Amino acid sequence: MILLDGIEVPAALGVSKAERSMRRPVLIDLELGFELGRAGRSDRLADTLDYAEIYRSVEEVAGTREHRLVEALAERVAASLLSSYPITSCTVTVRKFAPVAGHLRYAGVRITRSK
Repeated sequence: MILLDGIEVPAALGVSKAERSMRRPVLIDLELGFELGRAGRSDRLADTLDYAEIYRSVEEVAGTREHRLVEALAERVAASLLSSYPITSCTVTVRKFAPVAGHLRYAGVRITRSK
């Protein structure tokens, strides 16, 4: 399992058009099902996933279209990663900062999808 925690990217996320136009940051965590044995033995980047590429993929999904719900953003990230990388599964956690007035740091979702 590869873990990428704390990916912070701007997203056009929100129910209202005004909220989506603000492009506020979201926090995304990933757990990617990937066989690590080969990379562990070889110590070569070519035998594992490039974290920078994964980051760019998440950034592209979050930033290139509008998402009304955190659920939709999570599904789109999962679908993109599963179709673009040799992973068997992914767990995507998306957190939206201060979604309502008051003392709520974030609201979010966590989904797990497999090939």
